[in-house]
Amino acid sequence: MIRKVLLIISLLVCLAWPALAVDGTKLLREIDRNLSPESYESYRKLINIEPDGKKKEFTLFTVKKGTDKVASLFLAPASEKGRSTLRLGDNMWLHIPNVGKPIRITSLQSVVGGVFNNADILQLDYAVEYDVLDVKEEGDEYLLRLKAKSKSVAYDQLKIRADKAKRLPTKIECLTEANMLIKTLYFKDVKDFGGGLVRPAVIETDSPLYKGYKSVMITAKIKKRAFKDEVFTLTFMPNLESLR
Repeated sequence: MIRKVLLIISLLVCLAWPALAVDGTKLLREIDRNLSPESYESYRKLINIEPDGKKKEFTLFTVKKGTDKVASLFLAPASEKGRSTLRLGDNMWLHIPNVGKPIRITSLQSVVGGVFNNADILQLDYAVEYDVLDVKEEGDEYLLRLKAKSKSVAYDQLKIRADKAKRLPTKIECLTEANMLIKTLYFKDVKDFGGGLVRPAVIETDSPLYKGYKSVMITAKIKKRAFKDEVFTLTFMPNLESLR
């Protein structure tokens, strides 16, 4: 009898005790690390698809260090080969061979055209640029609402749907301060890249601002790699090829 009473009391306590809230900041950092190591090298293909089905493809070699340093080198097509881009925090540059100093570019511009902008291509960790407003559990997914930490971030708000088990995004909606949808990113084809990194190999995006257009980012290879700070400088931009 006493055991039954104690069991009933423990059940009532469990029902009355509020469920532990998900730590949104910790969850977002987990998502960041599952998407990529903090410092890495990668090979990606970007494909822009126009409404008539016409495609333009780019191949990029990208390196990243820490939370605020990213650089990319164009390998193809031939017309773009040797161009490079550099991001240091909110600052971005484009280097064109035989054209003097690197040119300043902005996060909302796109060096490849299409729906992906420079912030998407030279992306930092989400936790670096955004604060988590709240997290909801919806079935087998989390829904995170994020707010930009500063006005310099490409998107004022993000809504991230993430797989609970894998801690990986399945869809991200990018919004303005007025809650207008700018674009949607779809994460597909989860693949084992080795070294404990299991993440989507494909990111597709479309936008109500570019009806009929679509862009696809395919990661062919990504792995941990350490770099010296000098790699992420304006003077090193013409030498990124030496890292391959």
